[in-house]
Amino acid sequence: MHVHYFVWYEIAGDVAPARAAIDAMMADIARATGVRGRLLMRRDRSATWMEVYESVADPAGFEREIANALARHDVGRFLAGGARHVEAFVAAS
Repeated sequence: MHVHYFVWYEIAGDVAPARAAIDAMMADIARATGVRGRLLMRRDRSATWMEVYESVADPAGFEREIANALARHDVGRFLAGGARHVEAFVAAS
């Protein structure tokens, strides 16, 4: 069963270095897992961002790699309150 991840958060401060760190983090995740994420921005609040990762076959390995990439790129320093909200979904049968 494949899992689809939706991760949203608020960016605090300058978005340029935040975008660079998150792009690098997502590239590392893609290299390590083969899952290429997409970065979205809320239409009416540009400081709210969402990463979307679809069809993840190895959720445990994927979550481990996200944790490693977050630490490696110190993404938490760009987040309002340091919080990332992770939701994981599977297809309805």
